[in-house]
Formats: sequence, C-alpha cells, structure tokens
Amino acid sequence: MRQYSNAYIIGFAVAVCLVCSVVVSTSAVALRGRQDLNKALDRQTKVLVVAGLLGEGQSASADEVQRLFEQNIRTRVVDLQSGEYDDTVDAAAYDQRRATKDPSLSREAPANRAGLTRLPSKALIYQRVADEDIELLILPIEGKGLWSTLYGFLALAPDTTTIEGITFYEHGETPGLGGEVDNSSWKALWRGRQAYDADGEPAITVIKGAAGPAEEDPYRVDGISGATLTARGVSHLVQFWLGENGFEPYLEKFQASGSAS
Repeated sequence: MRQYSNAYIIGFAVAVCLVCSVVVSTSAVALRGRQDLNKALDRQTKVLVVAGLLGEGQSASADEVQRLFEQNIRTRVVDLQSGEYDDTVDAAAYDQRRATKDPSLSREAPANRAGLTRLPSKALIYQRVADEDIELLILPIEGKGLWSTLYGFLALAPDTTTIEGITFYEHGETPGLGGEVDNSSWKALWRGRQAYDADGEPAITVIKGAAGPAEEDPYRVDGISGATLTARGVSHLVQFWLGENGFEPYLEKFQASGSAS
C-alpha cells in the first residue's frame, strides 16, 4: 500500500476518529457524576436565590450553598392530583424530570398552552423554613418558550398567592431577547404581584408593554422587549403550574391547613 494512497488516507482518518471517539466517550462517562453534582448544585443555588437567601449573582462556594440549603430549605414530594405530601418517596433522590419521561411515574398532560406533553405523578416542592415555620413555598415550573423548554422556580408567600420571586435555571432562549428572563431587574418586577385573582383563578401574566406597580396592577408583569413569544410562554407555564393540573390542589390544602400535612 502506498503511504499516501486514498486507502491509506481513509484508513488514517477512520483510526483518528475512532481514537477521538473513545477519548470523548470515556471523558463523558468519567465526568458524568461531576456534571450531575454541578447541575444539582446550580438548582440548589437558584432555590436559595429565589428564597432570598442568596443575592442575584452572589458567589458562594459549594460548601456554603449546601450549608444554607440544608439549614433553611426543606424538600418534600407532593402528589399532584391529591395535593398530599408523599413521604414514602425520598425527596433528596427523586428526579422529577426523569419521572416525567417514565410512563409508570407520569401521565399524559391535558391540552395546555405551556407546551407540556407529560406530567409527573409526583412533584418536588421546596419550603423555606425557620424554627419549623414555613416562610416561603418554592415550586418548580417548566414550559415552552420560543426556542426551548424553560425550567425554573416560582416562590410564593405562605398565603399561596403573593409572588415573592421567580427564576430560571435552564433554557435556550435568545441572549439579549428571550434570554432576558434571567435579567435580575425583570425578575424583581414579579415580587408582590398576585398569582390568583379574586375568583381563585391563575391570573398573573406577562403583558406586551409596561405594567403598573404591584399594588396598583397586581396581576400583570412588564413584557420583555423583542421577546413577545418567550414572554407569552412564561405566562402560560406559570399559569399552568398554578392551575388544577399543577400545584393548585397542594396550594389549596396548604392554605386550608397551614401546612398541607
């Protein structure tokens, strides 16, 4: 075989590709555990931020995040349809996103504007606690934006209707446009708004243009310039998770009992 024949070049290219594939695959497998830990740490950080225990953009070590989380946040599993806690499930190990993809742990979603196709039977909720008193409820939310599924958290006061914060930890929206859902100034506009109207229906919505202050315009949030479809997606996903197929059964029980225990 000539050194620079077509067969030699093709063989050499195939060998290089195989070696690179093995290296990449080995690295991916070896780093998967660390990647999972980093994702979990990022979600814990976002929970702490929306709970008001860390500032937006505040740096904290992994140990500090875990300490704050363990001292101030209680994680529980809730049956979405009954609204009851399910303490038979280990909340620390429960993977809600994985459960959503498992037919035995989820169900087909009813028609909805949030773009959700399946719902987990059980969902995680987070509670900011102090001396066993629940100071804040933090609900995981997700739904379609323009280009991606947005995953985040919505924080409610113990009255279950006053919004204390919102944040997103994963999405693929356009930077500078839909990606402004990460903008701390925009997220701050949600604080003090009302999730439900006087009839108990999910009412909070992102409008096109500017809304008034929370005390005068409690059900509307400023739109995001140039990102109408992403903003509309945020409205739909928040309303869905506040509704009867989301956390409404749990929130009603919580409001009635003070703990939904």
